Amino acid sequence: MGYIKPEQVIENMVQAGAVKAGMSVKDLLIRGALAGVFISYAVTLAMTASIQTGMGIVGALIFPAGFVMVVLLGLELVTGNFALIPLAVYEKKASARQMWSNWGWVFIGHIIGCLFYASLYFISFRFSADQSVIDQIVKTAEMKTTGYEALGSAGLAVVFVKAVLCNWMVALGVVMAMTSSSVIGKIAAMWLPIFIFFAQGFEHAVVNLFVIPAGMMFGADVSMADWWLWNQIPVTLGNLAGGALFTGVALYATHKKRPIETSAAVETE
Repeated sequence: MGYIKPEQVIENMVQAGAVKAGMSVKDLLIRGALAGVFISYAVTLAMTASIQTGMGIVGALIFPAGFVMVVLLGLELVTGNFALIPLAVYEKKASARQMWSNWGWVFIGHIIGCLFYASLYFISFRFSADQSVIDQIVKTAEMKTTGYEALGSAGLAVVFVKAVLCNWMVALGVVMAMTSSSVIGKIAAMWLPIFIFFAQGFEHAVVNLFVIPAGMMFGADVSMADWWLWNQIPVTLGNLAGGALFTGVALYATHKKRPIETSAAVETE
């Protein structure tokens, strides 16, 4: 499968972070929007598969298809960038300003893409005879917002930690794709951590940018404040912590090659 060693993967992570930090706003918006659409496609596919088979694990197994399209097409996923760009900043191959700009514009792109797909999905299925997937979207939107609100401050702690656990795996999926030089190897490697996150119901900012507004369109009892205060903001912050610290920094700290220190030359006569 063309295995690439971790030390080289770290170098590739730094280089990828530098490239992403230097992209134009146009590219960040387009690639972020496309990534939002493909992740949203994967969410509705996973829900459909789970309902049709009666097994949630089936949906989790096929959800990574959207992530694979994002990575192989070189699109922008802010949750992956949370792990890569800080390393480029630390190595002085990108600036903090570029990092924040990338995250901001990509996130806006995700909002555009996710809302666009949600609108098309609403038009396509609002009059569908089978409302089972719609009911699941509504239920999920309410569970991800008012469900946490009902727990008060404990709900914020829960949603934040679930977001940390989520992006530990999602960002790792981006990194795992760098461990192989073949397409099949990349797909197999990145599939694993994405399956792990989705199967356990952790919180992903981009997934929620589709699920919650789509649920609202279909009648979920969720307000804009519920969406952003009880999910989107804490989830985004948790994703940032999980991706940056537990994936990017942790792997960098242990696998980054350091120059071998040599002792001073002994003077000879």
